[in-house]
This record gives sequence, structure tokens and C-alpha cells, in this order.
Amino acid sequence: MAVLGVVAEFNPFHNGHRYFISQARQTHNFDAVICVMSGNFVQRGEAAICNKWVRAHMALHAGADLVIEIPACFCIRSAYYFALGALRLLHRTGVVTHLAFGSESGQLDELGAIAAIIGDESQVYKHHLKSCLAQGLSYPSARARAIEAITGPNSTRSGSIVRQPNNILGIEYLRVLEQERIPIKPLTIPRIGSEYNSLEFSAMASASAIRHCLLNDMGNIAATMMPAAAFTLLQQEIEAGRAPVATTNLGQVLLAKLRTIQPDHLKQIYEVSEGLENRILKAGTTCGTWEELRDSIKSKRYSLTRINRMLLYILLDLQNRQIHDYDQHGPLYIHPLGFSPKGRKILQAIKNKSILRILSRGSAVKAAAEDKEDKVLRDMLRLDVLATDLYCLLYPQPRQRYGARDFTTGPQLVTSE
Repeated sequence: MAVLGVVAEFNPFHNGHRYFISQARQTHNFDAVICVMSGNFVQRGEAAICNKWVRAHMALHAGADLVIEIPACFCIRSAYYFALGALRLLHRTGVVTHLAFGSESGQLDELGAIAAIIGDESQVYKHHLKSCLAQGLSYPSARARAIEAITGPNSTRSGSIVRQPNNILGIEYLRVLEQERIPIKPLTIPRIGSEYNSLEFSAMASASAIRHCLLNDMGNIAATMMPAAAFTLLQQEIEAGRAPVATTNLGQVLLAKLRTIQPDHLKQIYEVSEGLENRILKAGTTCGTWEELRDSIKSKRYSLTRINRMLLYILLDLQNRQIHDYDQHGPLYIHPLGFSPKGRKILQAIKNKSILRILSRGSAVKAAAEDKEDKVLRDMLRLDVLATDLYCLLYPQPRQRYGARDFTTGPQLVTSE
């Protein structure tokens, strides 16, 4: 059996995603497509435009057979740890044979060559990286400079590749496959259409452009940039008062957190280091909005994306000791967000082959979140539940902001083959 694995956010699902799944399917006679997808908060440290169950439903209408949630402790972190958690999860299903990912490069060999440089961590590479970081560059910029220094004649091409968002993730996927010795065959599909962060309006627009439309009351334009079924689902969420969700609305709850947290506790939060807690606490007392807070903390070394994630870690109280446990164990459960009839059969195959606990019902999620035997699994899952509870506070309609949805919401079903 050949099963294609895909790592995604679908924030929201758009025409480019539909094209990608279609192209990936054509590379082999796959029996099914499994997507592991970010939950209600995504890798850039932002809230998804609509909730995880709706985004899973969108994907099922466009060719996915089974959508599984990536635990929050992996999906809201930097590219390497995002890739590590996602690929461990795909591998631990016991059925995935191939991995497809999009890239600006479209060339598996050149992405693999860069992944090897980063993965080997040679003394030369580490020297250049340390030197660039000492100059105050952000980690992504320092890494790009280090790779340019090593690749010589190809430095311009290599530097360009490692600065493009989809390439960055692709490189990390290849790095993880090699380091973890995961026997899944990779393939890459060249990205088409607008660039990752482009706000250009077109049939193949980026998710950034679509989110911009939705957050600025231009849903009629967003409709032209999404598959009809996906936009219909999104429109239903908007009418119900559950979308669009704006990350900026986290400002007040986060400021309340910063004004009540103890400095010693803040230092225990993941990635809050090098005295950054003082800068964060000061910003918490002088700022009044999410935007002001981010701008007050950012610097040449700390990008807005990294600040976004750090603020999310503070909100979720994600501590260094927890991260150590989560990384040591990897994903410990499979939480299906939706499946087709074919996906249901694949889920049965996973039950027969995987060692992971499968949480197919809200009641199963609740039982696992109260498990007294497996502390790491319980705490990992509780973080997902907390993320959903906080996310629901961002819904436009107040009556929709109730919590515990992970305990009451089951997988989305698409009944047609």
C-alpha cells in the first residue's frame, strides 16, 4: 500500500493547496492521502483564520482522505521542530510511505544538499553561523549567510533558496528524514502563483492575501481565490460568528498575563532567555495592543515571527521542562480532525499498525486529558485543549466563545468518495 503524507496548515485552504494535492497524487498511484495539520494556532505564532475542524473539512473536499492534528507543542515552534513533530507523527501512523511538500525551488537535489550542510553541523558551518549571530543577525539570516559562505560559487543561489518560506520547511523535512532515519520517500512540487507573503489578488493567491481580504471585509474577493466548497464552509463559519479570527484580539488577554506573571516564572517559559524577560515585562506595562507589544519587543535579532511564537508560549505557559519532555517522546497520540470513507479504512489500518493512542471522539480526548497514568501524553494533549479554549475567545460572536470544544467535537466526515 502506498500512502502519501502531507504536512500543512491550510490557513485557509486555497486553490494552490488544491493544485498541490492534485499534482502530488499524479506522481504515484497512491491508495490514500494523509494530512497532518496545524491546530488552531499556526507555525508563525498566529491564530488560524478559522478553526481546525473547518480547515480539515476543506481539505477533505479537495482530495485529502484523513486529516490529523499536529500537537500544539510542535506546530507553534520554529521550522525544524515543526518538521520534527509533523514527520514523527506521519511515520508513527505506520502506513505513510511518501512525503510531498511544496517548494519555490522544485529541485529535491539542491534542497537536499543544503539540508545536508545544516544537518552535518560542521565546524566551518558552526563558525560562520556563530559569527553572523554575534553581529546581531536573526537566526534565519545568520543561517543563510553561513550557507552562502560554505557553498562558494553557488552562494547566491543557495542564499536565495534558504530565504524562501516553503524551501525553508522543505529543507527541514529532508533534514529530519535523514537525522531520524525515517523511511519515507520525499518528493517536492514546485510552488506556483503568488509568493508566500504576497497580498496580490489572483486565482492562485497566497493564504496571506486571502486572510487580508477576510479580515478587511472583502469576502467577495476571497471567494475568487478559494475552491467553491472551501469558501462555502468558510462562509458558514462567518455567518455563525466563528470567523474570521484575528490574532490581534489576543492583545488584552496577553497583556493581562504579562502584568500578573512573576519574573522568575517568565524566565522558565520556552525561548525567553538572554534577559529578554525584562524587555517583555517592560513592554507589558507600557503597551496597550498586540501590535504595540510586538513592536516594542522586536529587534534586529528577534523577528516578528519569533516574537509572535514567544508571546504564544507565554500565553500557553509552555515551559522549558515541558518542551524537553515533548521533544524526547515525540507525538504520543493521533487526533483525527476528519476523514472520508477511504480515510476511515486507512484509520483502521493505522489502528492495526500504530503504537499511538487514537482519539477519534471528543470523549476519547477528554479521557486522555484526564489520564493519570501517562503524564507526558496528558500534558501534551491538555496544551491542545488549552489552545482551542483560548482560540475560541477570539470568535467574533460572543455566544460562540464557550470552551471545551475538543471534548465535544468529533472528526468531520465527507461521505462521498
